[in-house]
Amino acid sequence: MSKTALLIIDMQNDYFPAGKYPLSGIEAAANNAHKVLVHFRENQQPIIHVRHEFTSPEAPFFIAGSEGSRIYHSLQPKEGEFDILKHEVNSFKETDLQALLDQEQITDLVIVGAMSHMCIDAVARAAADLGYNNTVLHDACATLDLEFNGTHVPAKQVHAAQMAALAFAYAEVIDTETFTANA
Repeated sequence: MSKTALLIIDMQNDYFPAGKYPLSGIEAAANNAHKVLVHFRENQQPIIHVRHEFTSPEAPFFIAGSEGSRIYHSLQPKEGEFDILKHEVNSFKETDLQALLDQEQITDLVIVGAMSHMCIDAVARAAADLGYNNTVLHDACATLDLEFNGTHVPAKQVHAAQMAALAFAYAEVIDTETFTANA
């Protein structure tokens, strides 16, 4: 029998416009993540908030204890929801995430958050490798422009390429409306 949990990855203040590392489309992604969060709360399904803190005080963002490392106001955990602190890109690495999923008998994950090309990618791939069935809600995730070898890659293209890669082998990739209408 399947049991689904919502994974909200790194929806923290530093990724929003007033933060130290703002992402393209983060506010729209947060609005969609909030819709999914409400859906999971209404259906009394497990919710896991994952937040990243760097261990070095010289980190560019997500400094431990800072306002920027706090979870965004509309996505704050409520009593009874799980909170995982991580220090690496992969939410499974050196955390209790897998133990928690096993304890709660979770088989399926709905993944939202940031950044599409980093922590969303890492958690979806790791979860698939561990045997979880993943759904990534592409419009509830955000990223930023990148540059490689002198080539500027707009956030929209970074996001699209990442979602295409995840959809190929690691997750069902759909939008928030499709998920909430069919869940």
